[in-house]
Amino acid sequence: MTLTQTAEKPDMNLFWGCFIALIATAFGFILRALLLEDLGNEFNLTNTQKGEISGVGLWPFAISIVLFSLFIDRIGYRTAMLFAFFAQITSVIITIFFAKGYWGLWIGTFILALGNGAIEAFINPVVATMFSKDKTKWFNTLHAGWPGGMVIGGIMALLLGPTVSWRIKIGLILIPTLVYGIMLWNKKFPVSERVKAGVTYNEMLREVGMGGAFIILWLIIFQLGAVFGMGSVTNWILTIVGTLAYGYFTGWSLGRPLYIFLLLIMIPLATTELGTDGWVTDLMGPEMQNIGVQAGWILVYTSAIMAVLRFFAGPIIHRLQPLGLLAVSSVLAALGLFLLSRGAGIGILIAATVYGVGKSFFWPTMLGIGAEQFPKGGALALNIIGGVGMLGVGILGTVFLGNVQDKSIVNTLQDMDTKNNTTLNSNYATVEKTSIFGKYMALDGEKVAAAPEIDKTALTHATGDAKKSALRTVAILPVLMLLCYLGLILYFKSKGGYKEVHLS
Repeated sequence: MTLTQTAEKPDMNLFWGCFIALIATAFGFILRALLLEDLGNEFNLTNTQKGEISGVGLWPFAISIVLFSLFIDRIGYRTAMLFAFFAQITSVIITIFFAKGYWGLWIGTFILALGNGAIEAFINPVVATMFSKDKTKWFNTLHAGWPGGMVIGGIMALLLGPTVSWRIKIGLILIPTLVYGIMLWNKKFPVSERVKAGVTYNEMLREVGMGGAFIILWLIIFQLGAVFGMGSVTNWILTIVGTLAYGYFTGWSLGRPLYIFLLLIMIPLATTELGTDGWVTDLMGPEMQNIGVQAGWILVYTSAIMAVLRFFAGPIIHRLQPLGLLAVSSVLAALGLFLLSRGAGIGILIAATVYGVGKSFFWPTMLGIGAEQFPKGGALALNIIGGVGMLGVGILGTVFLGNVQDKSIVNTLQDMDTKNNTTLNSNYATVEKTSIFGKYMALDGEKVAAAPEIDKTALTHATGDAKKSALRTVAILPVLMLLCYLGLILYFKSKGGYKEVHLS
């Protein structure tokens, strides 16, 4: 393994500090995923509300990563690191000591997501600069920190057991946060590849163009509109005005078509990986309970597979090329999700293995392709790819999975009532809520808890079926991604094959 990828020997302590910073973001993700059911029970949250809590752990990431990427070459990587460090600590304090319901959890998760976005805003361009001749390989190594953190954080939380308070488990986030803070506090960060090559700030913006700006602005404004109650007309006006302003500043550059296509692919990709990861503990709960194992071990197991494969991704990338690897991964992810939706007993382990292998290379390989094909885009073009993914899954993916479950439960109960002449739906599905997918009815947790045993059995059956149907629905997404990657393979083949673009 050659460490001299640039003119200067990379500072591997800096690299490992970035690696541990990503572990800290993973701690926040998996601990909230594992505790989602506990939080729902304590604060009487619906499935859609739980999806919204999961979502707010993702979409503010994009706002943070985009804002920092616009100015990070001027304010410095260290500034972004310090913001992330203090945001994560603040989030833990708010969640543990001040969260008394839905909004307390929402605010704490929101601040954590802003810190996570700041982390990605600096670690990705730092690694792209340190290893400018082998970006996809080193992005996979760096992003092994994500599943690695989920394995470590997940095992720590699961070993504490169900009797230990969720507040203590949330506090585990402080461990990797303090470690990377100490490691990076006085580190000297490199000058970015774009700046070193003399690519101007305006040239960076032109790579993204109006097309890329429209996508990221629409997603950000749509989410903020939902939070602050803005109407769709206002959302569209703000998006169009923002896009036109961006176009005026960049000489009406539309952006690179290939780059815009990659942004669109990131939405189903992020939902397939992160959206499912955020829900898998809750989704597989009924089946895992049948075999006497905590559902959280599914997420820990698939994350361990990801960590190992990403560490040793170099030879696989060399063999298949980045797009070939993504196409194969899409097939395995679709198959794994479908098998999980049908699995029972030991079959769950087989299905989880297939899914874990399939999702392993998605995120870092897409970042690698973006960095290799659009180096002039610098930190902005690179980090918007991740930002669009996080926004897409945060706004649409996780909430959609929760909404599918709530609606499926109601439909199942209605069928059971018709068939058995019961009144389960009218007795228990009595909570009316509103999400970005419109109004819906959901189970009342307090009524379910007080239900007679015969009703609880029927409700458990309906809930289990709904959770599996959500996995079958999301399995469609990697099939769509496969078609996109096959199209890109043909495109590059017509250009003489996939080649990296290097800045002199």
